[in-house]
Amino acid sequence: MTGRIGPGLVGEVMVPVRGGVEAFYAHPVDPREEIIVGTIVVVVEYQPPRTVYVAAALGQ
Repeated sequence: MTGRIGPGLVGEVMVPVRGGVEAFYAHPVDPREEIIVGTIVVVVEYQPPRTVYVAAALGQ
């Protein structure tokens, strides 16, 4: 995570794509969850062109 996400907030994540890294807008899968900067996340859903829904990786 490069930008905090949570209720009413849109964050940002960097995702490896085709040998590079690209920024995507991020929303939490659980709309009540807050995920802080630096947390490793799992992309659960992708909505073109640049939006992903994420959850904190296990053990975070």
